[in-house]
Amino acid sequence: MTQARLFKEFLASCHARVDQALDHYLPLGDDHTQLREAMRYSLFNGGKRVRPTLAYASALAINSDALTQQSETLNRVACALESLHSYSLVHDDLPAMDDDDLRRGKPTCHIAFNEATAILAGDALQTFAFELLSEASALDAKTQVALIRQLANASGAQGMVLGQAIDLAAVDKTINLAQLENMHRHKTGALIRASVSMGATALNATTEQLTALDTYAAAIGLAFQVQDDILDVVADTQTLGKQQGADIARNKPTYVALLGLDGARAKARELHQQAVTALEGFGESADYLRALSAYIIERGN
Repeated sequence: MTQARLFKEFLASCHARVDQALDHYLPLGDDHTQLREAMRYSLFNGGKRVRPTLAYASALAINSDALTQQSETLNRVACALESLHSYSLVHDDLPAMDDDDLRRGKPTCHIAFNEATAILAGDALQTFAFELLSEASALDAKTQVALIRQLANASGAQGMVLGQAIDLAAVDKTINLAQLENMHRHKTGALIRASVSMGATALNATTEQLTALDTYAAAIGLAFQVQDDILDVVADTQTLGKQQGADIARNKPTYVALLGLDGARAKARELHQQAVTALEGFGESADYLRALSAYIIERGN
């Protein structure tokens, strides 16, 4: 079987694994409100599951039997990451934020339900992420706290939320490349870095391994946003699953605006190479991480 076929099957298996686990951990239930329905709508609306897949791949880089030996724990980590990510998208789409009507080719949560329900669904998805980690009983307390800390640091005022605040403040303003990278290291990169570190931490990775993996994750976190900016220009709305050209319409700073289309593509390739170089100390067990770096800059949506 070719490497490309193996990687495609890995992506599919990770997607199925996290979807099955999310369905198990968050059944629809009957609370006489639309809260759980809205939560599940936002979780199961066609996401690529990049962050859970990174966590699984990072765990495999540490131990090739990780998905067998630590299945329940890694599923909780993966679901926590996807829940946190989904919350961020629900809130980013709100009228007070990016005011988007379309996400992954479907009406955004506040359009499908209403604004108040979307806010509450986002709130609930955020806290659900930490609930999942707090109930990971197979872990020792030290590792459990480390995972919770990593996710909290990546998602709050030191990470993703800060990045969103910087993003909102940058609309209609001119910023340089260093400022743009700082924004996206927080807004997009922080949770991607947490995805990689949490998968490895759950498998008791060494400090040296975590350092190398963080260098890898920092590079792909930026590469992910560079590719997003490229796709906002070259892809159509149907392919993207969201409004094409939205960043340009809002006069948001992007890598394409600062570097040009060719320059942004060169930047993505440079970041991919940095990521691959960071994994030189790992053997074949990190091949899925290497393939994910290439996938991030080659994806079409």
